[in-house]
Amino acid sequence: MPDRGERLESGRTAEHARLEQAREQGIPWKKWGPYLSERQWGTVREDYSEHGDAWNYVPHDHARSRAYRWGEDGLAGISDDRQRLCFALALWNGRDAILKERLFGLTNSEGNHGEDVKEYYYYLDSTPTHSYMKYLYKYPQAAFPYSDLVETNRRRSRQEFEYELIETGVFDQNRYFDVFVEYAKASPERILMAITVFNRGPETADLHVLPTLWWRNQWSRDDGSEDAERKPSLREAARGRGIAALDPEEGEKALHCEGDPELLFTENETNRQRLFGAPNRTPYVKDGIDACIVHGQAEAVNPERTGTKAAAHYRLTLGPGESRTIRLRLDLDGAAPATENEDVFGAAFTDLFDARRQEADAFYAAITPPSFNADEMLVYRQALAGMLWSKQYYEYDVGTWLTQHGANPFAAAHRAGPRNNQWHHMHNADIVSMPDKWEYPWYAAWDLAFHVTALTLVDPDFGKQQLELMLRERYLHPNGQIPAYEWNFGDVNPPVHAWSTIFTYRLLKSRDREADHHWLEQTFHKLLLNFTWWVNRKDREGKNIFEGGFLGLDNIGVFDRSAPLPTGGHLEQADGTAWMALYCLNMLEIAAELTKTDPLYADMAVKFTEHFLWIASAMTRIGDDTGMWDEEDGFFYDVLRLPDGRAERLKVRSLVGLLPLCATCVFDGEVLAKHPEVAARFHAFLAQRPELLGAMHDPRRTGVEGRRLGAILNETRLRRVLARMLDEGEFLSPYGIRSLSRHHADHAYVFNVGGQDFRVPYLPAESDSGMFGGNSNWRGPIWMPVNALIVRGLLEYYAYFGNDFLIECPTGSGRMMNLYEVAKEISRRLESIFLRNENGNRPVFGGVETFQKDPHWNDCVLFYEYFHGDIGAGIGASHQTGWTGVVARLMQFFATTTAEGYLGGGKGAYAATSVKQDQNA
Repeated sequence: MPDRGERLESGRTAEHARLEQAREQGIPWKKWGPYLSERQWGTVREDYSEHGDAWNYVPHDHARSRAYRWGEDGLAGISDDRQRLCFALALWNGRDAILKERLFGLTNSEGNHGEDVKEYYYYLDSTPTHSYMKYLYKYPQAAFPYSDLVETNRRRSRQEFEYELIETGVFDQNRYFDVFVEYAKASPERILMAITVFNRGPETADLHVLPTLWWRNQWSRDDGSEDAERKPSLREAARGRGIAALDPEEGEKALHCEGDPELLFTENETNRQRLFGAPNRTPYVKDGIDACIVHGQAEAVNPERTGTKAAAHYRLTLGPGESRTIRLRLDLDGAAPATENEDVFGAAFTDLFDARRQEADAFYAAITPPSFNADEMLVYRQALAGMLWSKQYYEYDVGTWLTQHGANPFAAAHRAGPRNNQWHHMHNADIVSMPDKWEYPWYAAWDLAFHVTALTLVDPDFGKQQLELMLRERYLHPNGQIPAYEWNFGDVNPPVHAWSTIFTYRLLKSRDREADHHWLEQTFHKLLLNFTWWVNRKDREGKNIFEGGFLGLDNIGVFDRSAPLPTGGHLEQADGTAWMALYCLNMLEIAAELTKTDPLYADMAVKFTEHFLWIASAMTRIGDDTGMWDEEDGFFYDVLRLPDGRAERLKVRSLVGLLPLCATCVFDGEVLAKHPEVAARFHAFLAQRPELLGAMHDPRRTGVEGRRLGAILNETRLRRVLARMLDEGEFLSPYGIRSLSRHHADHAYVFNVGGQDFRVPYLPAESDSGMFGGNSNWRGPIWMPVNALIVRGLLEYYAYFGNDFLIECPTGSGRMMNLYEVAKEISRRLESIFLRNENGNRPVFGGVETFQKDPHWNDCVLFYEYFHGDIGAGIGASHQTGWTGVVARLMQFFATTTAEGYLGGGKGAYAATSVKQDQNA
């Protein structure tokens, strides 16, 4: 493998070579990575309260003192892929009441808009094998305003903005430290580290830097005893300055420390005395280093210099603008420790770091479209770096957790657990892509499907593995349901797994020059279980009209769609039904692909064709019955079915009514041509049921190059929906498609039940209600994943209609576009959220002057959960690169395709173009 960032003879980079070694030879380049959580406290896994009060059972104030059961968190941290040995950074500015060992934020009840991290940290760079990573944390020199953040936010109403850290004044006059943490792998189990601290302030300032190594506590038993045979240890290294880690399973490891730092040792054990007033099992506990540094309690650390948690204590004094770098090396291969004569931090250390930085540059140059300017390259790279930093080791043995709650369902006498009682089969212990490692440090199934579309730009194998994971027997419920998220695994997420699967399959097929039919077939069978669960559980009356509850769109409805309705009766959901129509089409795509090599799947292709037609017909039906389509408005709405048999459309113009546009797929007709019996059955089915095609697209009609289209909307209705969607007074924002029409800014939808008004106004920023925790809002803001699905839907229509279908965009502008151009325009608006505008500002930063103008801030891009519907400012979880990272896929797509090229080759041409650009750029 090259030592520098040069290309290999094949045109591949050194990082590509590492990915191939990991895939083909099993070389564990990914064994170590950024797998620590940003927040383990306040999670369901760590909650052992009586009634499931996770936020308050282990609050931030307990986190430094309580040994976690299921995982670990830390600042800029890394761990192995089983999270046994962990490394992270701790800091102290001499003023804080506690060490800065983890990120701080508000709990759901403390924030006026729910939970929210109150720190500034950035995922600046990462390669997919984590051979090089870079992280930035901004640490105030004044005392961190913990109480001010809590109390001020608690006083604010839901109609006010959140109170942010920048507003407290602690960053005034640039009185803060920039702390850069970099990692470079010399081998899969030798990791070099560089911690570089800059004093950005006008005066000399002191900082304590404590690189910390610890073992996750897996030796403590529920009865208070410990498993001595499983317990690893740390001690002072026999040679050189550093910490030796003794592992009963894998031998000795070592953290080598540059210079002569003070080494501090304690145990990763709960401080029972502090938390519960009970005796400690050992005098050395988890917060012992905190007590020693912050409170001067030298007796809190072990003078024998042994334990299960240790830190190297560096004291830095930095003048204005001055910087200092601390270097470390982590040896993990179980070999003998470094000798006295080994120059651990000599020229080879510097050369290796330089090489890995250059290799990271070469890797991103290979996967970045050459047409990108410098700012586009920066946004693209940071989006993908954020995706890679958002990996986390996630362990949750639900059966054990329920048993610890006295809720073992197989015990003769047991009680109900606080949640997830029906998921006792689950035992998750894997590296999973997280939505946001602070705000959402647990996987969400539908988020994950979107993550994969961006992850496959850098690591298709990891993306493929993530899709497999949710369908394994340790995740998938025996009844076929895919788990939603740890707060309620039984909640219902939109069924987008099949869409992400066929997308990933096509990319891998182009990359590998051959199709992994085995993987596609295996996935298809698991998805059949899930599809059947949907049909059996969410189609109440067998009419192909689906419910599903909130379906990931939190507060978008008039009512809480996951709770009993105040009116009684039930909702027929336009989005739930559209999701199922798309699910049918995606399963049809997979079945058609499998049929090409195994005719036995032809029956499944017919089955999903017919099922799609039933669903599409049910959505578009006309007549006396109250259906979802409103002919007067030219839009889809949820339908409220009341107990007395009456029905009423809930006329909220939202993404719910746009999702039917997304339920579309174009087919090349190969299966019908090669299997005339399938074609005969298809035509016979429609001939016997001509009423099905009354108001939907006729799939018998061929389009460009003989293609066929599965779609809910016929051309007339498509034009009517698009006219609303592309109206800047309704859905089309300067920054993408809004989740709720701006029409409702002056015309809030009001539904009265028993004298109580239920209102749905246009809210472009935060939510004004506590529905679903109040920390997200689907009543106006722009959400990247659904925008991506809309773009996909438009491209499918374009592949069918071609250049003959023109639509005014924006509505009323007189500017006519084909649907490829409309999709590209929406993508351009989405990308502009993050890119500098004509004034040099990034809309994502809103009106925060420091973020916009300060050179130490303005190129550190954050990928928020959602965005202000009018000005594009970032809102919600600040590091939800997970599905907002999809913007990287959109940027790459439109930079590497043309309308003509896409029309000529469709989806297959794009997959081939993506891989070719990766290989030969």
